[in-house]
Amino acid sequence: MAEGIYKITENFEKRVAAYTGAPYAVAVDCCTNAIFLSLTYLGVKHQEIMIPSRTYMSVPCAIIQTGNYVVFDKRQSPLLKGEYRLGATPVWDSALRFTSNMYIPGRFQCLSFSGPNKILKLSKGGMILTDDEEAYVWLKKARFSGRNEQPYHTDVFTQLGWNMYLLPELATRGLLLMDGISLYNNDKELPYPDLSQFDIYRTEYPYQAKANEINNEKIFIDPRTGDVTIK
Repeated sequence: MAEGIYKITENFEKRVAAYTGAPYAVAVDCCTNAIFLSLTYLGVKHQEIMIPSRTYMSVPCAIIQTGNYVVFDKRQSPLLKGEYRLGATPVWDSALRFTSNMYIPGRFQCLSFSGPNKILKLSKGGMILTDDEEAYVWLKKARFSGRNEQPYHTDVFTQLGWNMYLLPELATRGLLLMDGISLYNNDKELPYPDLSQFDIYRTEYPYQAKANEINNEKIFIDPRTGDVTIK
């Protein structure tokens, strides 16, 4: 249970949960960190995760920084719309969707309130929607340096975490904007560069062949031998 000023962030979470139909919502400082924390909680590691090649560049960063490998799917429109799934995981990048009753059971849907092109504009912020109570408890502490929502000098620390908490000032803005939010909002649709052209995202999967989507062909590169096979 949040105390003092931290109650504002908790109230914003409850408001978004009720609006989206999610049992739980955890506010963070951006959608990227929502994805990072969701993958970390789920223990997704050493996996090839396919995402659209035209997406925001922080998404492959989060995949790589959680110890995974990016596979780009180039078979898509030049515009990214709504939400998409990260490979076979239950994590969804829902940065371009925010509407009532959008939550689908079993998912970790990661919202974005950052930037001028989002439906709910906080300048910076994000949220994780989930129906997993255990995940909710872990995520609440993980995003706040392992802290409970109370003054740190009275807290007891039992978990490691990151500094990814949504500040009460931004949560206050969110609560005010929620008063005027529409019941239904169309998905946003935005252009992004084709990230498959950049070497920085080309991480190799150890001990087995890695698949990359190039045009509509799959190129398999065996990191042990360097052999290339096109299928």
